[in-house]
Amino acid sequence: MPFIAPRMDRIETTASSAMTQRARELVASGMNVIALTQGQPDFETPEHVKEAAIAAMSAGDTRYTLVSGTPAMKEAIAAKFQRENGLDYGLDQVIAGTGGKQIIYDAMMATIQPGDEVIIPAPYWMTYADIVGLFDGIPVIVRCARENGYKPTPEQLEAAITPNTKWIILNSPNNPSGATISRPEMKALTDVLMRHSHVYVLADDMYEHIVFDDLEFVTPAQVEPGLYSRTLTLNGVSKAYSMTGWRLGYAGGPATLISAMAKAQLQSTGNPSSISQAAAVAALNGPQDIVVERTREFQERRDLIVGLLNQANGLQCHRPEGAFYAYPDCSALMGAKTREGDVIESDADLAMYFLESHGVGLVHGAAYDVSPHIRVSFATSTENLIEAGTRIQRACAALS
Repeated sequence: MPFIAPRMDRIETTASSAMTQRARELVASGMNVIALTQGQPDFETPEHVKEAAIAAMSAGDTRYTLVSGTPAMKEAIAAKFQRENGLDYGLDQVIAGTGGKQIIYDAMMATIQPGDEVIIPAPYWMTYADIVGLFDGIPVIVRCARENGYKPTPEQLEAAITPNTKWIILNSPNNPSGATISRPEMKALTDVLMRHSHVYVLADDMYEHIVFDDLEFVTPAQVEPGLYSRTLTLNGVSKAYSMTGWRLGYAGGPATLISAMAKAQLQSTGNPSSISQAAAVAALNGPQDIVVERTREFQERRDLIVGLLNQANGLQCHRPEGAFYAYPDCSALMGAKTREGDVIESDADLAMYFLESHGVGLVHGAAYDVSPHIRVSFATSTENLIEAGTRIQRACAALS
């Protein structure tokens, strides 16, 4: 009998973490590497947020809190959802957790039974399928075409729904493609969901505030109020406020679901950090101008890197509407040879070639279930992006 449970075989080390680690190893060996692998803003946490954390520590707010969050945290979450999304949640309908990942874990732990199906449009953040599989659920992958902007169509959604479907996970703006579902597109999807009352919606809105070209952000329960009672709306402070290390995610949804999620959280981490909650309250309740300014800078970086990628031989890069990732198609480079005679047989081979031969760390698209692509994070400086883009062009030109 194995000591390690077989369920652990369903979880893979995230490709972004693996490539980041390899990049670090090469840097340690003396190589100059530009790592565009992690989904982490390069900006600092806003000063007023840091000050709120310091004030909380000074006031002795360093003890356990309610598992689902302090009253102040829950009030800030509810106020945010009402102010920005037009969603009214009572305090018993919101929860704070140790990052958005825990919110997803809590929700799947509380609801998934063996054989339940969860629809996941691809490309997708690999955590979704891993967590569904941990609880013996079945990920049903719907692959979205580049020609449709990497977004699911109503026809695809309708075809994927079965009597066993329990959830659909909608991530907009999307990691890794940056695809952002417009209001008409979202309405077309929610119209399908309204015909299937047994399907719940997990809306991962983590990149809500990083939307470009004046595109309106929308979330499912906002577009279709009829889905309010079966939608879990997930968000967090990591991306918008550069607070990845603070580990604070949150969600709003049906009170019965939130209660069950709190039970799950009680036996995993318990409450999220009291200090992180104090900081998140300041982020949500405080001035939002810095978020707008940083999104404007992300848009400038997007324009820069997409232009550089599209000038590289063999790459075709869709223009992302949100988040801080570009997701170029590299199918034209499959079968190409390096100067050393090695054949590029997959996007994983290409990503490793970019890293080890030209010092640019990227993540291969197979990790997000749509290949052959590569994910390029532009959450870094303009100088880094120019140099990385130049190296990528040089690397592509060297292939034959």
